[in-house]
Parts: sequence; C-alpha cells; structure tokens
Amino acid sequence: MIEQLGLLLISLLANGLSAMAGGGAGLLQLPVLLFLGLSFSTALSTHKIASVALGIGATLRHMREKTLNLKFCLFILAAGLPGVVLGGIIILQLPERLTILSLGILTTGLGLYSVFKPQLGLQHQPRNRHLSGMLTGGAVLCFIGILNGSLTSGTGLFVTLWLIRWFGLDYKTSVAYVLVLVGLFWNGSGAITVAVQQPPQWDWLPALLIGAVIGAYTGSHIALSKGNKVIKRLFETLTILIGLKLIWDALLLF
Repeated sequence: MIEQLGLLLISLLANGLSAMAGGGAGLLQLPVLLFLGLSFSTALSTHKIASVALGIGATLRHMREKTLNLKFCLFILAAGLPGVVLGGIIILQLPERLTILSLGILTTGLGLYSVFKPQLGLQHQPRNRHLSGMLTGGAVLCFIGILNGSLTSGTGLFVTLWLIRWFGLDYKTSVAYVLVLVGLFWNGSGAITVAVQQPPQWDWLPALLIGAVIGAYTGSHIALSKGNKVIKRLFETLTILIGLKLIWDALLLF
C-alpha cells in the first residue's frame, strides 16, 4: 500500500510539472522506478506506458479551450510518429551512457537558450508555414520523434521549443500541442513499440496512470490560467534541471 501511494504521489508531481512546462515527466518518474528495483528496460517500458496518461489528462483539459488547429495537429503527427517508432525499435539495442550524456547537454542548452532570449515565446506570431518551412520543420520533428521513442525524458521539451522557435507559437499554445500530440500519440506509439519488446511492471501501472491523469489535468489547468512568462520560466527551470540530471546520470555510468 505504501509503495502504491508513493508511486501515485511521484506520478502526480512529475506529470503536473510536465503539464505546466511542456514535458519532462521522466525526470522524476523514471529514476524512482529504477530506485525501486526495476531493470532499465522494464522501468523504461513501464514509464512509457504510464506517460500516455499524461496525454490523456492534458487532452481532457486543453480540448475545452479549442485552441488547436486540426491540420497543424495532423502535420505534427505525420512528421513525428515514424521517428517515434524507429526510436522505440533501436533504444534497447544501444549503449545508454553516450545517448544520455548527449541528451543532457542538449536539454541544458534548450533552457539556457530560452533564458538568453527574453522575448522568445511570449507572443503568438505564426511563421514558416510555406512548403520549404513545413518540410524543414517536419524533418526536425521527425528527428525529435526518434529521440522521443528512444530516450526517457525531456524530448517533449524539445518539441515545445521547436514549435516556438521555428513556427512562431507562444509558450502556452506550444505546450498545448505538445501535451496532446506528444503526450498522447507520440508516447502511445513509443509505449507500444517498447512494450512489445520488454513487458512493463503491470502491477505498478494503475497508481502511475491515475497519478498521471490527475497531475496532467491539474498542471494543464494551472498553465492555462497563467501567462506565457510564468510558463517560460517553468520551462527554463525544468529543462536545465533535467539536463544537469541526465549529465550526472551519464557520468556515473562511465
């Protein structure tokens, strides 16, 4: 009972923060699963399935706002899903320390980039919606999809910043797209791909799923009630913390 309650609380906190910042639930959730004794592959499979509930909780809240453009949603899915499946196939075949170190450096860089761009993402100014802009944006989304399928945390934050930097979305709108599309569809595809190769810890999933739905819904509600500046600061804080944590984890593996 204590174990299940702990899993529920960790899931609430991790997914609540992720819903407010636009990604990063794995920062807390995956290390806890490893600490409780799961192997990396089992913990990864369990985390990826549980992370789908982040998308469910966020979708329940953001759909009420009706701010998402259907064509742009389909574009993000078409660009990213092939990469997610490919990443899910290769993750369990690769050495993890170099990929974790690389992801940590890149994630920290995202946060610092946003810090040093004070006006980034504060206004919604759509751009690069012509053919070449969409192709370039889609190629990067596909690459991020590979990272999403193959790595454990932080890749939703990559999508958040890319939608802001390349397509001109503000933080609030970008987070909405990420939580619904990455949280539900990208994570769902990655979860199926990994779970087929490595079964999750089934008896831990109910607590993780319940915590994720409630945490994501609550975090999304808080994010929608706050302005872009607050979300920007949360994004920057979470990306830098996740990046430093991943770098530390990678160094311990050497």
